[in-house]
Amino acid sequence: MISLFFRNLFFTVIHPGLVAGLIPYWILGTKLQGITIGSLLWYQDLAAFVFFAGLAILLSCIANFAIKGRGTLSPVDPTKNLVVGGLYKYSRNPMYVGVMMMLIGEAIFFRSTVLWFYLVIVFMIFHLFILLHEEPRLEQDFDSEYKEYRQKVRRWI
Repeated sequence: MISLFFRNLFFTVIHPGLVAGLIPYWILGTKLQGITIGSLLWYQDLAAFVFFAGLAILLSCIANFAIKGRGTLSPVDPTKNLVVGGLYKYSRNPMYVGVMMMLIGEAIFFRSTVLWFYLVIVFMIFHLFILLHEEPRLEQDFDSEYKEYRQKVRRWI
């Protein structure tokens, strides 16, 4: 169980930490220098809400993957059980939705056109990865269980 915790922590830092953390940090560059803790503008309050809602979704999904799926969010260390509970009752990919919400929050907060373009590119990469890798792997690993689940639950929202 401790090993699973550390594997999830590692892959959380590597995957969503890179996509929603480090790369946006690099993109924003000097825009981050003017940020101070204090009163926020209304759109920054909204952005913070969207970001933290996305983070909560992401963390909930990671916990489900560890507890119910007995694996991690990484394709190199996938779950051993198909996770269909929690937020997975409403979306087949809530973890990706959470990351996208985090990026939307960042783009709104910093009013960054470049982050909006990055967000679109990330979504296209996520979508293609799901279509070309994840769904075929899930169908191969979980066969009829995944096919039934796929018929009941939408890919995104």
